[in-house]
Amino acid sequence: MRRVNGLLPTDVLTYRGDPWVTRFYLFLCLVMTFRSMVHVFRKDGGANSIAGIDLDVEGGQNVVAIFAQWGLEQLLLAGLAWLALFRYRGLIPLILLLNLLDNIGRILVGRAKPLKVAKPPPGAYGQVIILPFLALALYQSLPRRDES
Repeated sequence: MRRVNGLLPTDVLTYRGDPWVTRFYLFLCLVMTFRSMVHVFRKDGGANSIAGIDLDVEGGQNVVAIFAQWGLEQLLLAGLAWLALFRYRGLIPLILLLNLLDNIGRILVGRAKPLKVAKPPPGAYGQVIILPFLALALYQSLPRRDES
């Protein structure tokens, strides 16, 4: 069994979960950073080139602006994730929880308000594929009950 109080540890410098989770977490940090930078720096924010959204309509530039702003939010979250990896490893479970909730939320919102595109963007598949890995990593990142 794992201790849920590991989400908000008293010692934020020490990671007490399974070692493999930090490697998965590094991969997650890389993906988060890359994804956010695409939205911020790509000319169309990835809206057309990746998501397949038609931007040749009135207000198309507004979609690009929203994608870039969304990318900035993702970049800030990635920055927190990197900070946890390199300095405050005890917060890795909390960041994993935020990522899990983010993925669940995007799946639910995406189903309630789906994109009208020819084919779903890669993120639509990626967030479903990574969901069980995030859940497992979160669980395994929590300290064991028998650990003091």
